[in-house]
Amino acid sequence: MATKKKSSGKKRPGLYANIHAKRKRIKAGSGERMRKKGAKGAPTNKQFKRAAKTAKKR
Repeated sequence: MATKKKSSGKKRPGLYANIHAKRKRIKAGSGERMRKKGAKGAPTNKQFKRAAKTAKKR
């Protein structure tokens, strides 16, 4: 039987938090670049739609 792991109660940062953090690092001069749409490792439309369901409304 497969067992499920119980979450430790800590939430990991979401997609939008990661994007904003990277933009902040880039602005500070880290030399990083945002990935182009469709590039390997770039978020897909499916991931954006999933993240939008749980994103905080401002």
